[in-house]
Amino acid sequence: MTGGSSRVLRFVQVDVFTDTLFGGNPLAVFLDGQGVSDREMQAIAREMNLSETTFVLPAERAEVSAVVRIFTPYRELPFAGHPTIGTAWTLLSEGLVDGSSGRIVLGEGIGPVPVRFEGDAADPSFLWMDQSVARFETPTIATSELAYALGLSAADLIPELPIELGTTGVPFLYVPLGDPAAVDRVEVRVAELRACVAKAGVESLGVVIFAPAAAVNEVYTRMLAPGGGGVLEDPATGSASGPLGAYLVRHRLAIGEGVVEMLSRQGVAMGRPSEVHIRVELEAGQAGRVEVGGRVVPVLRGKLYLP
Repeated sequence: MTGGSSRVLRFVQVDVFTDTLFGGNPLAVFLDGQGVSDREMQAIAREMNLSETTFVLPAERAEVSAVVRIFTPYRELPFAGHPTIGTAWTLLSEGLVDGSSGRIVLGEGIGPVPVRFEGDAADPSFLWMDQSVARFETPTIATSELAYALGLSAADLIPELPIELGTTGVPFLYVPLGDPAAVDRVEVRVAELRACVAKAGVESLGVVIFAPAAAVNEVYTRMLAPGGGGVLEDPATGSASGPLGAYLVRHRLAIGEGVVEMLSRQGVAMGRPSEVHIRVELEAGQAGRVEVGGRVVPVLRGKLYLP
């Protein structure tokens, strides 16, 4: 029953950074966003009530396969990782882009984002998203204040490792903890955490808390979003994982030669376990080009009706 609606929007919902149904980070991909206003896109994203919802638009340049707009329930983002991976997989599996070269390019708010894939173009088994070289700075945040805002003590943080602000397009605050149990113990005091991240100069800053795991080059991770965007914690965050990999290389928490490969296990505490793969190329021993990758599982297809 359409209720007299005149527009029908098709969408596909997928789980990203997982090979298991109902794991990873869910994403709704609207296959044709032409004629949908900004206000309508935002309203639809709020209706879907997922971490992000994407809208696909025709490419404006020959080197771009499609334009993608990304919305949380409360605002538009210039770039995000799991929407990039999930939208690329959906466009390929729906046959809406040419995957004959083994890669596509999505036009996002930060510019063109290349995505390469493994397996058949109609059913990619694994996708890798390019990210720029990570940039870091040290914000002025008192360790004791941040620990309190996370429901921890200063002893739960690793004193010899810095709290850093890192970005490959979207900034995040990186907070190293001593062990995975400390990561699980975090209970956010929202007002206090917002006050801490405001000191970093970015109102909507996400906070990545992580600890080395038992396996080599593996970390246990949570991503908190106290900035009021409607999603307090994210089960899998590709845009945060690129700088995380660079941080691990910078501070010798991950080792390798040529290309350092890492795994971030995120979303476990939320009941949506995710596996985010990270590759960092070494340039003169320093972290250079970054790739973030993972798998995608289809969940459902649907139609949304607009007047």
